[in-house]
Amino acid sequence: MLTKLGQKFTDSFTKYMPSAYVFALLLTLLSGLLALIFTSSKPITILEGWYDGFWKLLSFGMQIVLIVITAYSIAQAPPIKKGIDWLSKKITKPIQVYIIVMVFGILISLISFGMVVVTSILARELALRIKGMHYPFLIACVYFSGNAWVCGLSSSIPLLLNTENNFLIVDNILTDTISTGYSLGSTLNALMILLFVVVAPLIIWLLIPKTSDGKELKDLIVEKTDSESTIKNEALSYKLPYKAISDALNNAGWLQLSVALFGLIYIVYHFATKGFDLNFNIMIFIFIVAGLFLHITPMRYSIAMKRASSNISGILFQYPFYAGIMGIMMASGLGVKISEVLASVATPNSYAFISYITGGVVNFAIPSAGGEFAVIGPSIITMVQELGVGLSPSEINAMVARASLSVAYGESLSNLLQPFFLLLVFPVMGKGIKIQARDVVGYLFVPFVVLFVIQALMVTFVPL
Repeated sequence: MLTKLGQKFTDSFTKYMPSAYVFALLLTLLSGLLALIFTSSKPITILEGWYDGFWKLLSFGMQIVLIVITAYSIAQAPPIKKGIDWLSKKITKPIQVYIIVMVFGILISLISFGMVVVTSILARELALRIKGMHYPFLIACVYFSGNAWVCGLSSSIPLLLNTENNFLIVDNILTDTISTGYSLGSTLNALMILLFVVVAPLIIWLLIPKTSDGKELKDLIVEKTDSESTIKNEALSYKLPYKAISDALNNAGWLQLSVALFGLIYIVYHFATKGFDLNFNIMIFIFIVAGLFLHITPMRYSIAMKRASSNISGILFQYPFYAGIMGIMMASGLGVKISEVLASVATPNSYAFISYITGGVVNFAIPSAGGEFAVIGPSIITMVQELGVGLSPSEINAMVARASLSVAYGESLSNLLQPFFLLLVFPVMGKGIKIQARDVVGYLFVPFVVLFVIQALMVTFVPL
């Protein structure tokens, strides 16, 4: 029954849901129209906010590009390919792939949401080797598995609350930091991790399509990729027919490994002096250094990076449009207006649920947890502080942590219906095939509904 229901929703999304880029264009117009209707902002103010917003995610967009191509280049290294080959011999059935990809993706996403790229690589390689894989459904599994990041070490809202001199403290909304012990280390968050590890794979198991006819990777490929020729062979093809210093340098393992060694020394220093301080920048640096070691020579690494960079156009030109939407929300005050309306009906018993809904709704216009919290965080925290008048500072901190976690959970869950972060998955899993968000998101509607009900109950009733 669930399988039929999932297929029904998939067919509906395929019929009605546009591409991620068109989705961004529609949201742009909708955000501008709502800002005109519900705020006192002048049209030129909204336009200026849209323009200024275009450039607010440039560094974030570049980080996403780098984490995609550096992770993908690692996956092309011979030792990694041998490991995947070994794994594919142990896994023989599609159901094993779906479940293993889900569990693997959930566990590594607790390190960082950027790890969904690594899950994508594993899933694609297994799909190339194992028959009977329903490829769009497998992409949905990968994307769903990355949803657990919000409970992990890179969860941006809890980390923000624990950051010295963050914007909430500077603006006197908070008087001090709030330890991650109240948020990431809470009972609520531990149970949320358990929800992902145990319940999410079970949901996927119940939704597995009965047939993969016409949906296997081999059926969807429309253009051959350059992976048929090994990186080593391509590197050799560039050599001149006679000895040359240029070839000696291009293929000098000692040169690249020396630089890699310096990188390794810094990585050790970073964690030795800063503890387990994991962020996008150090992750990208680790991936770069790992790629230097694994590919050995400059020529091989250059080829690996060239191949990895061949399908990132969606990230490059779509991120600015979503950043523009964020600019409209911030410049017009529409994001604050939405959170204030929802907060006006909050009570001590419902504030966490209100925060959860707010996070999910605003995420469609601002698909970045940090960017969204910059817009709605002050209103949410002020709401909690007003509800907590007369309570001790530790009790108010606990309420703020619960509300902030609720925003994070709501924001993350609505990503299942918001195609923005599929842009991390498609450069790897969409390589050489025709696929759009509408082919994938339909499979995620049932998981969205199930997790929405469970998470709403959890944020409301589970103690910190």
